[in-house]
Formats: sequence, C-alpha cells, structure tokens
Amino acid sequence: MIPTGEATAILPAGNHHSPVKVFGNEKIRATFDDLCLQQAINSRCAPGVTEVVLNPDAHCGYGAPIGCVLASPTHIYPGPVGFDIKCSMSLLQTDVPADAMIDKTIRRELIHAVCRRIPTGMGKGARDVPKSRRVEEKTGVAAMTDGASSDVLAALGVPVAWADRCEDAFHRGHDGSADALRQRLYYLRQGKTFSRFRSTVQQLGSYGGGNHFGECEVVDVVDDNESRQIANVFGLRDQHVAFLSHCGSRGIGHRLASGQFKQLEHKFDQWKIPYPGNDKQLVYAPIGSSEANDYIDDMSLGANFATVNHLLINALVLEAFQEIIPGTTGNLVYFISHNIARQEIVDNRETWVHRKGATRAFPAGHHALKRTPFEHTGHPILLPGNPQAGSSVMVGLPGAKESCYSVNHGAGRALGRRRAIRELDQKQIDASFDSADILSNCRRYPRDEAPAAYKDFEEVLRSVKQAGLAKEVARLRARFVIKDSSDADD
Repeated sequence: MIPTGEATAILPAGNHHSPVKVFGNEKIRATFDDLCLQQAINSRCAPGVTEVVLNPDAHCGYGAPIGCVLASPTHIYPGPVGFDIKCSMSLLQTDVPADAMIDKTIRRELIHAVCRRIPTGMGKGARDVPKSRRVEEKTGVAAMTDGASSDVLAALGVPVAWADRCEDAFHRGHDGSADALRQRLYYLRQGKTFSRFRSTVQQLGSYGGGNHFGECEVVDVVDDNESRQIANVFGLRDQHVAFLSHCGSRGIGHRLASGQFKQLEHKFDQWKIPYPGNDKQLVYAPIGSSEANDYIDDMSLGANFATVNHLLINALVLEAFQEIIPGTTGNLVYFISHNIARQEIVDNRETWVHRKGATRAFPAGHHALKRTPFEHTGHPILLPGNPQAGSSVMVGLPGAKESCYSVNHGAGRALGRRRAIRELDQKQIDASFDSADILSNCRRYPRDEAPAAYKDFEEVLRSVKQAGLAKEVARLRARFVIKDSSDADD
C-alpha cells in the first residue's frame, strides 16, 4: 500500500487497472493481512469492475474482503454481497431516560421480555419463544415480494410509518417489478430451496447467531450545535435509551445465496470460464443475462425478508419495553444495510455498487435523499463497535464521494473465530463485562464475539474522520446485550 494522506492510501492492482482505494490510518492499515489485500486485488481485476474500496474494518471474506465496496456497471457479483443478504443495522429510540437503566433488576427483566419475543441462533424462529409473532404463509410471501408494504407491516403489527425510515423499504426484481419476484418465489417453492417455506418464514422477527445482536444503549449526542441539530432530525434523544439491532435475512438469505453460488459455479465449469484470481468465490454474471436476472431476483427476495425482519424485531423490542416500563413510546431512527448490491450513479453512470460489510454514506444534498427526512442533513449511519467501546451514529460528508459514498460497517474482526476461542480467556471476558456493568442473556459471553476479537474501534472511527468520509453525531453506550447464547450455555 502506498500512503496518499493521513488516512488514505492506494493498493496497486497492475498496469491495466486503477488501484484499490484504501481508507485507514497507519495503525489500521497494519491490520490488513495478505489474504485481505489479495482478495481486494482479485476483485479489482475481475471483469467489469471499475472501482474497489477498502474500508478501515476490512478483513478477509468470501471472495471479496468484508469491509469493501466493488463497483461495476456491467456485472453482478454474489461474493461482494455474501450469504447473509442485506445484513443490516437498525436503531429504535425510546423515551425512557438513561437513569432507568441503573437498576440491574429492570435491565434483567427487559432481557427476559425481549428474549420471550425474539429468538436467537441458527434455525430459531417464532415457534421457539412464547410471545413472538406467528407469521401467516401469505404474509411471508408478501414480505419477500413486496418488502415493507403497508399491508405487510399492518399484518405484523409494525408501525407503517417506519417504512419511511428505511434505506430501502422494498426491493424489486430484475425488471423493476414485484411480479418478477412473485414468479421467482413460486419457482423456488416448487424445488428444494423452499420446500418447507411455511416453517422457514417463521424466522421473521428473529436474530441469528455469530455477530448478530440486540443491544440496549444510552444515547450521548456530541456536544456541538451542528450535531445536536442533526440528532434532532434523526430523532435521537440525548441521555435516553435506544436499542440497536444487527441481523439480516436469516436462513432464507443463506439458502438463496448458496443456490446462486452453486448455479454460477456450475456455469463457469460448464463454459470453462476462468475464475477471477483463480477464486471461484468471485463468480459473476453479466447484467442482462438470465443468470444475472436470477441473482438480482434472489437477492431482492432475501433483501425484502431482511427489511421486514428488522422492522418486526423493533416492534417486538418496543413491546417488551412497554411490558416492563408501561407507557414507553419509541420510533425507528433508521434501518440501513451493509451486505447488498444497489444501482447508483457513479461518475455519471448507472452502476451496481456492491457493499460487502460496508455502509452507504450519502451526505446532505445528495440527489438520492430528495424528498426524504434526511435531504438537508444526510442519513444516519449506524456503526457498531463493541459493547464496551460503544457504537456510533455518524453522518456522511461530501468527501465520501471518494469511497463511492460508503464507510465501514463496524469495527471489523482482528481475530478469526477459531483463534479467538483458542486464545481469549473466558473468565477475563466475563469479568470485563461485570466491571463495565453490561448485562447479557449469556451465562458466558461468546469468546469469538468478545471485544478483543475486534479492531480498535476508536482507531477505526478516527480513520473515517481523518479521511473526511463522515462525522460522529452520537455515541451509544451499551447497558445490556442479547446474543445467541446456545454455545455459551453449553
């Protein structure tokens, strides 16, 4: 990497390709291992790719690094979207004052109330907890084909107005229609992909395993006039309780992505097409081909499911708060994805921008924000750090144009899961949560999700600020965390 500024660099990708853009200061650039950099170069040299960006949280992923942006006007790439289609963040702001979270008994009751409504872990769904929303089959179909429509939200008991607080409330098929998605879903339900659709759709309103979580926060708005004004537009309330969620399309998205990877790999082998960088995880399809159309339809089905999943999670969280603290009110601040491909204008050309572990960062005045609540501020960016370092709400700056209007999606892993389990001490992890007065639903906090398994969040944020991509509006301080506790309880 060749430094070009305090928190910027380039990674040469050969004589025939422009370099990979790197965002991160010297300390952060030292966290990028050789495989991460090689994946970035492979991605940049792949057919049709016009730009690749490495964000400060970058680490090796599936074909392309997690924490990267890949732009192509002519090709669609499943790898730089990944298996958890439209894995996303959402933030619910309540009117509960921060002082209400001092009492551990209240926090413990809230944990139980949330967990009675929202299952956690692989394969878990509504049938696994007593107060979840049971999902009718027709509602599940509508959720996948229409996204967060007023009919779907009303059927699930979700405030219809929350759809206006979504990065994308719905996704359409390859031809811009919902009919394409209905036809595609009907086809998939005739085969093995969704042979148990009625059962699988019960995962609406659930967290997955791994790095998915729900987290009760106290909001600390940055103490300057501009930040306070922006926070007001966002709907943030200083020194009040909010709830941050990280989840995606669950088993439905994984099945859709797995099927697409297998089909495209079969086509590559059948046609004897070389894989970019000799890596079959970088399969692709030219826009306009039947293969690209099928992938766009499947990605959209998974993305719609993820959107409704998040909105239902937030409705259930609010219901849990109302059970323990009667009279609680709450509103969605924002829902934003970080595993998706979207059509956007890049250099005056319609381009598929793939964000793999990367978050959209449109600043004030961006044409895509016209007639939204965020037209004059930029939209909220939700960046999870770790429970002990906190998370951040940021807003994009004009300089984000250099990164395809993108920033990192969080802290990024410093240790792989196996290494974290092998090297980190369980007693020290649990003691650190006790010392920080952060409760959890886990008897033992998952070692592979411990704060030490992630990069230094302050350095990550410092890189974003130094590079002029975004500014911080508020910091979120965790009061309790909900994770998949199945492994931790064994």
